[in-house]
Amino acid sequence: MTRRSWVYINGEAIEKGEYDAEPAAHYVMNDIQPYQSMIDGSMITSRSRHREHLQAHGCIEVGNEKMQNSAPAPVESQRRDILRQQVGNMTHKEANRILSKLRDDARFTRR
Repeated sequence: MTRRSWVYINGEAIEKGEYDAEPAAHYVMNDIQPYQSMIDGSMITSRSRHREHLQAHGCIEVGNEKMQNSAPAPVESQRRDILRQQVGNMTHKEANRILSKLRDDARFTRR
């Protein structure tokens, strides 16, 4: 026995797979309204002129900028080297005292 699914579209039950959606249509966007540039006062009358104008003046349209580098640059840190040096210079007695304190702190903070 085959299972079938139904969907309600505009109050009518239609079996899934039976419904033919309208084919995707092209959308033509209106051109922009002319405006006066805040950079040099010239009139911008089209989208292409808008893009050219921004590029010529080294500007970007906020919200449309491309991300140059998505990962932040690694921070040069010497922390690891400093910790290695400190642990290397530590006596056995000092290391045991620190480990004992860490164990006590962990034991008393557990829930």
